[in-house]
Amino acid sequence: MTTKSRIAAVDVGNDSIKAIFGEFDNELNIPNIVARDTEDRPVIGIEELDTKDPLDGIHIRVHSPALKDNNAIYRVGNLATKSDNATELDPGSSKSEEDQTLIMLFATLALDAVNEDNAKVFPKSKNVIDANYTLGTGLPLREVKEGKDAGYRSKLVGSVHQVEFLVTPKYQGLKVNIKFDEVKVYPEGFAAYINLVMDNSLKIINKDLIDRRILIQDIGGLSTDIAVIKNRNVDDDKAQGFNLGVSEALEQIREEIRSKHGVELDSRTDVVEIITRKNDRNHIMVKGSRTSVHDITDRILLELAKKQYRLLRNVWAKNSQTEICYFVGGGATVLKEYIKTLNNNLDGYNIEFFEDEKESIWMMANAYYKLIMDYVKKSEKSSKAASEPVKS
Repeated sequence: MTTKSRIAAVDVGNDSIKAIFGEFDNELNIPNIVARDTEDRPVIGIEELDTKDPLDGIHIRVHSPALKDNNAIYRVGNLATKSDNATELDPGSSKSEEDQTLIMLFATLALDAVNEDNAKVFPKSKNVIDANYTLGTGLPLREVKEGKDAGYRSKLVGSVHQVEFLVTPKYQGLKVNIKFDEVKVYPEGFAAYINLVMDNSLKIINKDLIDRRILIQDIGGLSTDIAVIKNRNVDDDKAQGFNLGVSEALEQIREEIRSKHGVELDSRTDVVEIITRKNDRNHIMVKGSRTSVHDITDRILLELAKKQYRLLRNVWAKNSQTEICYFVGGGATVLKEYIKTLNNNLDGYNIEFFEDEKESIWMMANAYYKLIMDYVKKSEKSSKAASEPVKS
């Protein structure tokens, strides 16, 4: 029996993984944090374990020829934030070359595969599930320009990658064998453009945008990509990737909150929550009383916003006929107010942010979904055409 291939669109963001599966029937968002662990983490009562949310207890062994460190055991996501040895990706690292990128990718796919709704999709014998995926994902522009996408793709295709759930609620003891029927790796800046102009069925929604000259400044955790769009294409020569994201600033805020207020925040995600939430923004609890950390966040984020604005100014100067710049990505959500203020006081460029924060954060995953669906539809069409008998 051949297993059916399931669509997966995965954005391995520096802050978190966003993934969309199947006919948009499952989506996952998991903090991009891993921690090495031992075989049996202490758990009080198995019955109690299974009442918990699997996403809060991802504890896995990962076996794959693509990994430098094969067969290691990890806590992933929320569970890893509670470890002393948790690692988040560092500035300057290449997403395509880090084990962490693959561990997060495999863990996310395995969580989709064990979902009971997929019992009909993937065959299961004893405690092993065989899962086939057609994957759409992406890499920063800088890495694609350096040709790293081919190496990344070849690590995934042609091998079996296994995730074994150890002490994970509901799924403990299950193993998932992951195979890829196809992997498409897109440059992140191009993906943002696709999302701006097309809906889920790849119909053009923004007719007025399609022939304009646009910049898309995608601010991530570790890098910023500025895509230059003209004649409906990304101008690869003009597009630029920079090693400047929001992670270092978030880390600095976390450090200053610790030294000034003695409050320990688990991860960068906690910092983002404090600076973007609707109520009580830029406030924390110190010994039970509400305390403002505005002075810390404002100083550090304004500094970063100035650097981002400088990047915009430099790229715009080289592409003087640009009509508008869209700011996208999780980092843009964090810096939005600061960049707007700078722009109003300085050059007054025509810039635009997405007011819908979810849309901005899920933009890449949505774009990969559109692109991989388009690829699948075209493949099905051409194979159907090839198998039809020729009329004499």
